[in-house]
Amino acid sequence: MTLTSDLSPATRRAASGIREHYDLSIGGEWVPAASGARTPSIDPTTEEQVTEVAEAGPADVARAVDAATRAAGPWAALGWQARAAALTELADRVAAHAGELARMDAVDAGIPVDGMAKDVDNAVATLRYFAGLASELKGQTIEVPGVGLNLTLREPYGVVGRIVPFNHPIQFAASGIAGPLAAGNAVVLKPGDTTPVSALRLAELADGVLPPGVLNVVTGGREAGAALVAHPGVPRIAFTGGVESGRAVARAAADRLKAVTLELSGKNPLIVFPDVDVAAAAEAATRAMNFTRGQGQSCGSPSRMLVHESVRAEFVAELVARVEALSVGDPLVPGVEMGPLAFAGHHQRVLGHLERGLASGARLVTGGGRPEGLGPAGYFLAPTVFDDVTPEMALATEEIFGPVVSVLGWTDEDQALQIANALPVGLTANIWTNDVTTALRFGRAVQAGYVWINGAGQRPLGAPFGGHKLSGIGTENSLEELVSFTRVKNLSIGPGSRP
Repeated sequence: MTLTSDLSPATRRAASGIREHYDLSIGGEWVPAASGARTPSIDPTTEEQVTEVAEAGPADVARAVDAATRAAGPWAALGWQARAAALTELADRVAAHAGELARMDAVDAGIPVDGMAKDVDNAVATLRYFAGLASELKGQTIEVPGVGLNLTLREPYGVVGRIVPFNHPIQFAASGIAGPLAAGNAVVLKPGDTTPVSALRLAELADGVLPPGVLNVVTGGREAGAALVAHPGVPRIAFTGGVESGRAVARAAADRLKAVTLELSGKNPLIVFPDVDVAAAAEAATRAMNFTRGQGQSCGSPSRMLVHESVRAEFVAELVARVEALSVGDPLVPGVEMGPLAFAGHHQRVLGHLERGLASGARLVTGGGRPEGLGPAGYFLAPTVFDDVTPEMALATEEIFGPVVSVLGWTDEDQALQIANALPVGLTANIWTNDVTTALRFGRAVQAGYVWINGAGQRPLGAPFGGHKLSGIGTENSLEELVSFTRVKNLSIGPGSRP
């Protein structure tokens, strides 16, 4: 099913609150890039320019780091209560502008406004969560002989570089700054270069809540990101993106032995045992794929579905019925469940995966092309299901990052586990079974950082999220994340001498 609108680019910009151009947010001021360069931001629904943003280079990043360095000390000195109050106020402002932010990302990123409502809710909840955790940065006292005292302090790094990807723009921007700010750091945030608008709006909302320089937003591509990672004044880097980009970040940061956390790619298995309600498993699998909150452009989506042969045909039929019922169209239209992919290059990349999948012998069950009923514009792709996929096919080994599901059959539990663990990535896994022994055995044995048992992709606040193997270093959305934005200082205090 498809839903369309006839809004012009100018009307879409007005409907979403997007301005015609944006500068960089540095030190509480809006400044153009030093080079004067600007980059168009394209509406993926119309393929028309919706705005243009300043393209930061090394000089701009250096200016942002300088502003953050000046702001970091006074921000930390405010104490956790004042920082928590500021984060709570920022959360309130984001909540008050929820509709506007949802429409912005609908136009800039192609995510339907209905799905964006959940992203904004998550952004607000995460800001409030870390505000509530701010008092938990506690040290320890260590027993020493005599009358001396040894204790530890947790101190912020000072400046944190936060690089977030193009999917879930406002959610990742807000949640990405929450932990570092709560811990007393200033932040230089670089949003995805193709979906920057809501991060810039977040900086506007922070004006008057956060002191100048505590949050700086620099937009641009790889040059800006590389400059941020390499800058000697940024001792802590947090990056979300693909494996190869994560490797590049780690290599660059290693020159100065920076503290780095990486949340990277996944090719996540959903393992279906024959004892489950097949329709319920297919329903959960559809929701977990995040078709409706990002067109499957989600690192946690279970795009590799390993289904027992005895129920595979039934599962595929139930899955296909659900994905074919999804409404695809203009993400600004209420009721639309899937919009376009985020940008042209990614759209072409995903289509290339589909062509190679067909050439490899996988069976296309549904989707695979442009949804019927849509005009020629827009980076649309119908939700797609492949069956008869084998473990060595690229469909089963490479992250596609789109609305594409590969179904693989299995008959032996050891075989299923071997297939699930065969890849060098290990972000999430989802095990569907009604047998608690099987669930615990597979939950322990599967090589992934976050494992659902009979889940549908939801993650409660406070549950650490992070990958094993090449899927990353460190965890997010938890007390562990907050602590990671501090470092330990030991104070060893002797009794001194009497006068």
